[in-house]
Amino acid sequence: MANTTEDPGHGSSPAAWIAVAIMLLGIAIGTLFLFLEVLPLVYLGALLIPVGLIVGFVLKKAGFGVGGSRVGSSH
Repeated sequence: MANTTEDPGHGSSPAAWIAVAIMLLGIAIGTLFLFLEVLPLVYLGALLIPVGLIVGFVLKKAGFGVGGSRVGSSH
């Protein structure tokens, strides 16, 4: 059984979930419109990937990351 006091959290936080959701949406949009050959929307999908990283970083700094001040314990 894992010792919960030493558990790193594995990124299970609102900041991580939102960042990954934005990046997955970007990949899905980019892939769909690549097949449909609509390049401006492919670029929009590609743009969402660094946006997701930035949003995740900002949310982490705002206290929504693992062990953040605005996140309750899930264990």
